[in-house]
Amino acid sequence: MTNEILHQKFNHTLDSNLLNEIANVGTYKSFLKDDIIIDIDQPLENIPLLLSGHIKILREDDQGNDLLIYFLEAGETCTMSLTCCMGTSKSKIRAVAEQDSSLVMIPVQKMQEWFHNNESWRNFILSSYQIRFDEMLDAIDSIAFLKMDERLHKYLVNKTVLNSSNTILMKHQDIAEDLHTSRVVISRLLKQLENENKINLGRNKIVVL
Repeated sequence: MTNEILHQKFNHTLDSNLLNEIANVGTYKSFLKDDIIIDIDQPLENIPLLLSGHIKILREDDQGNDLLIYFLEAGETCTMSLTCCMGTSKSKIRAVAEQDSSLVMIPVQKMQEWFHNNESWRNFILSSYQIRFDEMLDAIDSIAFLKMDERLHKYLVNKTVLNSSNTILMKHQDIAEDLHTSRVVISRLLKQLENENKINLGRNKIVVL
């Protein structure tokens, strides 16, 4: 089953022989919503390929608060863990299951080996770096240049794209933690967005218009 899912999710980026090898050397794992997949300062011996679900990648400040960096979708890998693996260092990020998720963990030495001898893997990794670099620039721009209400609306719109639905099932506290602010601020700004006819609010539910 893992081999079949691998081919479904990655056949447009990775060649068939490599996918068969990944199925043989990789370790299949599943996680429930809110499970920590990779934690800060954890030694990294494997990198994840996401088969299903969504994962959010977080950084931690000096006070122990999480800041959302980007989301991973099925068919992607975490480039920040790749960087740590390349340097054989500890993780600088926390990866948390945004919803029930399944993935294949690949040993670090295989990742390095394939980078040198498999063109499809090399292109996949370089493309992943470019995508995440652009996303992190976008996150920096949002923090630096957008007001909190604009950041919140952008966050909600991105969520609808990620989930392929304009209905978001989240608590205000969870949004506040992702945006590194307080629940009171988020609740007030959500009400403001509703008054501007950009969203509709329900109990632990937000509909983006």
